[in-house]
Amino acid sequence: MITRRLMMAGTALGIAGCAPSKFKTYNGPRVDRIQIFKEKGVMQLISGTNLLKTYDVEFGFSPKGHKQFEGDGRTPEGTYRINRRNPNSRFHLSLGISYPNTDDVAYAQSQGKMPGGEIFIHGTPLGYIGQKDWTWGCIAVTNEEIEEIYAMVDDGTLILIMP
Repeated sequence: MITRRLMMAGTALGIAGCAPSKFKTYNGPRVDRIQIFKEKGVMQLISGTNLLKTYDVEFGFSPKGHKQFEGDGRTPEGTYRINRRNPNSRFHLSLGISYPNTDDVAYAQSQGKMPGGEIFIHGTPLGYIGQKDWTWGCIAVTNEEIEEIYAMVDDGTLILIMP
């Protein structure tokens, strides 16, 4: 005899199995670099000399200037690489940025501080949709957009973050 609890569990599993995957596929041109313009709030995915895609982005809660210290709320500026990916991010999906580099570490240490880290391009948790510059230094897009970006961008991709 099938119990009500067993039927409910089976139904829940069936519904979860029908949910669309957050992991998309991409078969287009290789993304050679990511360009981010902080003042304009724009991120571009570039292949060679071709602009593939543009996104509106949000930054750290103190967006002007280069990230220097842990907790300053700034988003780094400079040349970095995508160096990791997190499929289980609490921000839907995320791509890691290679901040801090050796110059970032040296400057922070010269000031007796830590440079911070854990800077990502990521999606948006519930409650933050539509808010302006709310991260702790990361670059945020919508969940639908990070699914697309996650599929298009490989580890090692160059990322240029400009003021």
